[in-house]
Amino acid sequence: MKKRYLIMVLFVLTVISLFVGVSRISPMDILNFHSEEMQIFLISRLPRLIAILLAGAGLSIAGLIMQQLSRNKFVSPTTAGTLDSVRLGILVSMLLFANASMLEKMAVAFIFALAGTFLFMKILDQIKFKDAIFIPLVGLMFGNILSSITTFFAYRADVIQNMSAWLQGDFSMMMKGRYELLYISIPVIIAAYFFTNRFTVAGMGEDFSKNLGLSYRYVVNTGLILVALITATVVLTVGMIPFLGLIIPNMISIFRGDHLQKTLPHTALLGANFLLVCDILGRVLIYPYEISISLMVGVIGSGIFLFLLFRRWAHA
Repeated sequence: MKKRYLIMVLFVLTVISLFVGVSRISPMDILNFHSEEMQIFLISRLPRLIAILLAGAGLSIAGLIMQQLSRNKFVSPTTAGTLDSVRLGILVSMLLFANASMLEKMAVAFIFALAGTFLFMKILDQIKFKDAIFIPLVGLMFGNILSSITTFFAYRADVIQNMSAWLQGDFSMMMKGRYELLYISIPVIIAAYFFTNRFTVAGMGEDFSKNLGLSYRYVVNTGLILVALITATVVLTVGMIPFLGLIIPNMISIFRGDHLQKTLPHTALLGANFLLVCDILGRVLIYPYEISISLMVGVIGSGIFLFLLFRRWAHA
């Protein structure tokens, strides 16, 4: 899986994404800057594309970092309770800071995401039976506990419908002025790239890292902060997108190995490509209506996840 092929596929999918939708726009229409089609292109289609690219690359890299630090291929924001922690943080911001700005809500969601991810990593430290499949099951149970707590308090506060509408992953509402929070992912992704070698060493274990003079806790904490930032921004802007951070790093690992510095660009590109494919399918399968991105990724991603599980089992 070479980088240039991924870039070529990304270019083709980008063009398709820009010109697929209920409103018909042709390449000739965007030559007239004052036309209605051009305004739709600038206000809706282009922001939607940027949001898809940033969300796909960001969540995929977040999953890659978590898998490296936990030394488990089935750990991701989906299977470590990170997404559910963000969900709980959003509920708290809705109940206690109803008039807060988007950045303030993101700060609350980030704190909960970071706390939930730290707690999961602490749970991992206490588990002696570190089977490849057992660990994500623990994470799923941990996430379900957080989800149950969120649902209970949302029900008591009569905001179940608000939570559902907020967290349903959907790019159809991505317009100018509603997606810019995702730009936070760009410096986070850049920072992740510069930390790749340290994450690789930290993935070898605490003792190995200390022998090489690396501050293990500092690197792990940095990685978890980056993961929490990406997850919080994506969930607040787009909603919950399951499995993306789980399956993409595993697919890249099959073809490219586990050298983090070499696989991170491929992971970002494949994540963006995969999310673009799911989004385009969601727009055309029941045209002119649209299937939400969380449903599309959930269906396709769960199938790939099962394949990875059986593949791991077969090679165990």
